[in-house]
Amino acid sequence: MGDPKKLRKRYQTPVHPWNKKNIDEEKILMKEYGLGKKKEILISDSFLKKYMNIAKKLIASQSEQGEKVKSQILQKLTNLGILTAGADLDHILGLEIKDVLERRLQSVVFRKGLARSMKQARQFITHRHILVGDKEITAPSYLITLEEEAKLGFKEKSTLFDENHPERAIPEPVVEEKKEEVKSEEKSEAKEEPVAEEVVTEEPVKDDKEKVEEPVTEEKVEEAPKEESTESPEEKKEEKAE
Repeated sequence: MGDPKKLRKRYQTPVHPWNKKNIDEEKILMKEYGLGKKKEILISDSFLKKYMNIAKKLIASQSEQGEKVKSQILQKLTNLGILTAGADLDHILGLEIKDVLERRLQSVVFRKGLARSMKQARQFITHRHILVGDKEITAPSYLITLEEEAKLGFKEKSTLFDENHPERAIPEPVVEEKKEEVKSEEKSEAKEEPVAEEVVTEEPVKDDKEKVEEPVTEEKVEEAPKEESTESPEEKKEEKAE
């Protein structure tokens, strides 16, 4: 039986704890899901292995009791959102640890936009700002069902209940609209500046060309020698007669 005051361990440690590949994967999961200890990964992994072992036994059994257990397990996992409706025992064998971690209360609070990050979602839960229906849950590792997810929210007495609270997450569409407005303003400013510079630089160049080209014309070149000739018509006739 054991000591009733001491809680029983809910997870199994790996046979080879110093495996580099497993250590690197655990580091990635801890950052992605904002976990505090590796023990939380072991608890989720043990939960998944438990139902995978049951599924392997039920696939081979054809008894009435086996069918009852099969329906109960599939119903439980679909209620938790780990399996989709109409799934079979074979789908349990294809599950990954991420499928379990996504159904933790911490992950659901972040995915629903009630927190800006996974770590902030963990803080809201442990500081008693989150309600699931009428229950106040302070465990980030709590596996939430689909029915409870619809009733998830902040406590009315909490300061975070106000949507205008500065720590509340900004909805994604609003952030995208603001980014688009800033980009459009930057593009309009970038387009206006070069146009003004072109007008200033081109105008004096055109004036200089006009000033240079005006005196150089054929009429003025022809008129210049005519003005220089001062001989009378009689002298010209004498020159031709000679």
